[in-house]
Amino acid sequence: MTQIAGNTDAPDMGRRQFLNLITFGTVTGVALGALYPYISYFVPKSASGAGGGVAAKDKLGNDVVASEFLASHQPGDRVLVQGLKGDPTYLIITDDKQIADYGLNAVCTHLGCVVPWNAAENKFICPCHGSQYNSEGKVVRGPAPLSLALVRTEVRNDKVLLSTWEDTDFRTGEAPWWV
Repeated sequence: MTQIAGNTDAPDMGRRQFLNLITFGTVTGVALGALYPYISYFVPKSASGAGGGVAAKDKLGNDVVASEFLASHQPGDRVLVQGLKGDPTYLIITDDKQIADYGLNAVCTHLGCVVPWNAAENKFICPCHGSQYNSEGKVVRGPAPLSLALVRTEVRNDKVLLSTWEDTDFRTGEAPWWV
């Protein structure tokens, strides 16, 4: 069958390419829109700000203000705040009434329970299976296989900032297991 010049029944190549482009663009847009949440889940968020720290939050979700925090707590206290990735994290008040340069992730390394501080025994004792950690979070009694994860703390502009501890674990002298 031959096409007669001027026949408008069959679309010319320009129109066909345009429709293919529109179809391809629509399908690609929908696919990328659907895949974006999945892709963004696996790509780590870059830390904002100059130091890469995340502001510690109190139990009401407000930023922890260092001066107010220190005024309301005593040396030796270990106080839970919301830390990295929303994990409960202990801020530690030193003997000279400062916030220690490290904090402790309060999640037990055995089964993930939140480990409370027992001031009477001067250690963390897990209520689930009895794991115990010393005042620096080093495991002293199992079944927990590892010490509590360390978190770097810094006070900047009267705000307490937390970041990942990537240096050698000062309690064991080994590379950090949580990085």
